[in-house]
Amino acid sequence: MSRFAESHVEEAGLEWFKGLGYAIEHGPDLLISERGDDYGRVVLIDRLRSALSRLNPRLPSTAIDEAVRKLTIPESATPLANNQAMHRLLVDGVPVECQRADGSTAGEVVQVFDFNDPGANEFLAVNQFTVSENKHERRPDIVVFVNGLPLAVIELKNAADEKADVWKAFSQLQTYKLQIPSLFAWNAILIASDGLTGRIGTLTADRERFMPWRTIEGETLAPKVLTELQIIIEGVFEKSRFLQLLRHFIVFEDDGSGNVVKKLAGYHQFHAVNLALASTLQATKKTGDRRAGVVWHTQGSGKSLTMAFYAGRVILEPAMQNPTIVVITDRNDLDDQLFGTFSRCQSLLRQQPAQAESREHLRELLKTASGGVVFTTVQKFFKTEDEVKFPVLSDRRNIVVMADEAHRSQYDFIDGYAVQMRDALPQASFIGFTGTPIEKADANTRAVFGDYVSVYDIERAVQDGATVPIYYESRLAKLKLDESKRPTLDEEFEEATEGEEADHKEKLKTKWAALEALVGAEERINLVAADLVAHWEKRLEAMDGKAMIVCMSRRICVDLYNALVKLRPAWHSDDDAAGAVKIVMTGSASDPLEWQPHIRSKPRREELAKRFKKASDPFKIVIVRDMWLTGFDAPCLHTMYADKPMRGHGLMQAIARVNRVFKDKPGGLIVDYLGLAHELKQALATYTESGGHGKTAIDQEEAIEAFLKHFEICEQFFHGFDRSKWIGGTAAEKLSVLPAAQEHVLQQQDGKQRFVKAVSDLSKAFALAVPSDAALEKTGDVAFFQGVSAVLAKSTAEGKPDPGAVDHAIRQIVSQAVSSDEVIDIFAAAGLKKPDISVLSDEFLAEVKGMPQKNLAVEMLKKLLQGEIKQRSRKNVVQARSFADLLEKSLTKYQNRAIETAAVIEEMISLAKDLKKAQDRGEQLGLTEDEVAFYDALEVNDSAIQVLGDAQLKVIAQELVKSVRANLTIDWTIRENVRANLRVIIKRILRKYGYPPDKAEKATATVLEQAEALSRTWTAQD
Repeated sequence: MSRFAESHVEEAGLEWFKGLGYAIEHGPDLLISERGDDYGRVVLIDRLRSALSRLNPRLPSTAIDEAVRKLTIPESATPLANNQAMHRLLVDGVPVECQRADGSTAGEVVQVFDFNDPGANEFLAVNQFTVSENKHERRPDIVVFVNGLPLAVIELKNAADEKADVWKAFSQLQTYKLQIPSLFAWNAILIASDGLTGRIGTLTADRERFMPWRTIEGETLAPKVLTELQIIIEGVFEKSRFLQLLRHFIVFEDDGSGNVVKKLAGYHQFHAVNLALASTLQATKKTGDRRAGVVWHTQGSGKSLTMAFYAGRVILEPAMQNPTIVVITDRNDLDDQLFGTFSRCQSLLRQQPAQAESREHLRELLKTASGGVVFTTVQKFFKTEDEVKFPVLSDRRNIVVMADEAHRSQYDFIDGYAVQMRDALPQASFIGFTGTPIEKADANTRAVFGDYVSVYDIERAVQDGATVPIYYESRLAKLKLDESKRPTLDEEFEEATEGEEADHKEKLKTKWAALEALVGAEERINLVAADLVAHWEKRLEAMDGKAMIVCMSRRICVDLYNALVKLRPAWHSDDDAAGAVKIVMTGSASDPLEWQPHIRSKPRREELAKRFKKASDPFKIVIVRDMWLTGFDAPCLHTMYADKPMRGHGLMQAIARVNRVFKDKPGGLIVDYLGLAHELKQALATYTESGGHGKTAIDQEEAIEAFLKHFEICEQFFHGFDRSKWIGGTAAEKLSVLPAAQEHVLQQQDGKQRFVKAVSDLSKAFALAVPSDAALEKTGDVAFFQGVSAVLAKSTAEGKPDPGAVDHAIRQIVSQAVSSDEVIDIFAAAGLKKPDISVLSDEFLAEVKGMPQKNLAVEMLKKLLQGEIKQRSRKNVVQARSFADLLEKSLTKYQNRAIETAAVIEEMISLAKDLKKAQDRGEQLGLTEDEVAFYDALEVNDSAIQVLGDAQLKVIAQELVKSVRANLTIDWTIRENVRANLRVIIKRILRKYGYPPDKAEKATATVLEQAEALSRTWTAQD
């Protein structure tokens, strides 16, 4: 029975492309015919030139030639800059100069694709497309070409191989980017898959931003019986969808620290924008009701970018006839944040957006005859004193008003500013974008926008890995305050925004003032500060990241800051570029003197935002009143301390600050000092009433329960094992416990695999449960489990660790318990020096044999032998296979408990000695290492040895090395014509020396396989 291999995954992928109408080619077949026998040439130039001529029939050949030159010779200094420049040419066309009949020159644009008629383009999927660059030769599994340009690279792994998962494919793509960057100048999409699991990303996407694609047609999730690879290929590469993604759904954005990030829409954004466009076209018709609908995508899932993609799509839609887009928010800081996102997406909008600086400026901007993207707060739609009604600024129907967080009461669409906006733009259509649902009772919002056109809820966002779950912990009981001093919230309580607090002095006489006095009482502030410091320091031990403290007033922000730095003076710094804790708030010169150090200009606040978003920056804690609570993304933020009354949409938006994906962050935590449980329940009721699935915030008790469950699983592995020295011993004593602990796990059925998985689950649960008492009292045990897992994992790790997997947010507490090193060396833990297999001494083998931990001895020998056999397989296939078979037989007997552990150790030590002897065979035979490899390939056949003898086999081996090496070319392993020629040469040599004819076919195949193993070494030497 043939085994399932990576090539089967590749074949399946090509079948799905064929079903989409793509032409299929085998990479080696294109080398001579289309690449000029040059592995460095990655564009299929004849196909490109043919497509450009076909799509631009009125342009002369000189214009086509110039376009081909510009498209095939990247001119930027870095691969990403090349990719960004090429993307603009692919989407907008290539500017060229043409000579007119009168001899003068004129500018023209050569279109690279026909976006309106996908069938006019040529779509091609090529497998095994070898690229050679800077002495590196790489062969991606599938490269997708459109009109001769390589737009997508797909790397595949074997679904049946547990070690070859989707992240191995992801790592392979990272290698390609470094070693063959020329292939990626035109790249739009990268795909990594093991056949079952599939992930899609861009040139700059890190591991957490390689996301699933879960739909084929529309928003309906694809059936679970389909593999993720099939869903990605059929969902993304259907011709019209692929061209849409390329044209409308890719953006290059500065991440705030000067790094450019290439972003691709997720499936939920892609389909939401297309549905919103369709409803907008309907709404703006003469018969339309001007209600384009509401897009509800949960916070953290890329709503701002979805809005930018939508605006770009509407602007380029011919039926909209160069529309005007008006983006409204209800707060200046939100206006700034959203304007910043759109400004960074100018390439999508094909223009620079404008931000209304004043009411007068807004009126000027909206009097335009066509076009434009205008940002404003709703408050700027304000009548002058002598106006009875707001004047009409434009009665065009192709004006679209995009409202951010459309349900906000501040918009007041019945008799507030928004009414005046509708007076100003009487024919405009309205579309709402929101991260939280619209309440069923909110008829006003529905009257203006209509119903949902797209919903992407918490449950789906968490499943997709677009966000992480949020947990909730109440710390009220930890604040030992008299009942009379405890603040309580009631239904009538009204929130005050930061601006209102400053502007409306009458607030000081309200319930708000009474509550603020209780919340900000000195005794309470000191209690909160002390609890918060202890809580945060424990959180930080378990998981690296940042915290946000939300206070009720600016006075409380300052007082809490002072209380914190009194407890931890090292957290303070007067310098914006230093210090662990800062307040971010607005203010003026009239504010109290002690507030002034915390009142910063907008540029200074922006610099602080950059610091806070940078995970490695020591700025760990920010204190806010209501800045940064909406539209602010800091993925490394995982804990929010809430000490401010919040409810409804405001509460939902605030807590979503901690739901961003970051490395292996398992979730965010809301720590409640004020008693917001009721408000959270109300928010959840609104959420589920609106049809949303998933929990807005999960009680931390659930995290603690999960931790205890995983802890119990790990505990069961060590039933009857004494680990007291770990808990109370010195570092040396702790280290000495590990070999026996490993032995204990290894004695159990599948012990190692099950235990490593159990500890991984436990570590995530621990990070979420800290600093509950239940978690803290088991810290020493968790450290022990992590320590044993670390050495067990190391005993099986092959090759170098995946750098993407090593970079964790979850901290291994074992590193503080035992050593500063992240991974404990298994040999050191067992009291042995780490050996080098090439000089594996009898003394070392005797030491291993004498170890009391026999199962650990097996693991160590297994690791050493597997490593050496893997090395040998690169040079001598037959020898490596023989040793691998012997090792596998020994291990199978060991795993099935069919043989005593001591006997397995004897077998493995004998194998190690034979491996060592095998290295010296070349000297004994008088052959080079390469010649020995071919000698072994011939010697496999017993009858050949009897007929020809050693001396003749040596001569054949020497001639084979000489002839095969002379006839190798790059990529020969997958070029059938070269392989066929090599077969002829090998058979001729075997026939020449009288090799048994009945065995020649098998010997030829083995020699070819051996040549393939050695070819990389030979190519590098040549």
